[in-house]
Amino acid sequence: MPLTPDVLTAQGEVVAWLESLDVSFAPDEELWFSIDGIEIPRQIGSDASGGAFVLLPSQHVLYVSSEGRAGIIAESFEAFIQLVVARPYWLDILKFSAGGDLQQMRRAADALEATIENEEDVNEAREEIRGRLGLAEADDPVGALYEAVAASDAIVRATDGSPFTTLFNRFSIDNNPMLRNAAA
Repeated sequence: MPLTPDVLTAQGEVVAWLESLDVSFAPDEELWFSIDGIEIPRQIGSDASGGAFVLLPSQHVLYVSSEGRAGIIAESFEAFIQLVVARPYWLDILKFSAGGDLQQMRRAADALEATIENEEDVNEAREEIRGRLGLAEADDPVGALYEAVAASDAIVRATDGSPFTTLFNRFSIDNNPMLRNAAA
């Protein structure tokens, strides 16, 4: 059986482990954005920064940040969960992508992994989620994230109609002394 939001939310312990990786499956009651061509977007969750996860009719997972950025981050719900488990700091990988450079994203992922403060907790969450869901480890989560965002064609708009920008940000880890040192 494929992994779906309904299958996942029926497993309360897994949902709790995912919350430790900053994913909540309690969607907002009112959406603060619209998506061109989709009358009623299906929000499936959110993160602590106010961003929303939306399951599109194509089964792609879209992320809408509270700061006016949006894009598809996974080709399926299962790929989304694999991404969150493998790289819970996936949004920071995009922040330090140097405008969408895959090699910079890989550098950022390595540096971010080296700076995880609660490494034991994160590794325990990864193990528990994969075990309880029978979830395979993602082959190349950073590459899959890059491909999804680069191919993203969803147009998300704020309530005033202005379009959101890409999730790729212009920074690299070289702009952040802590990450620059972790990569050295």
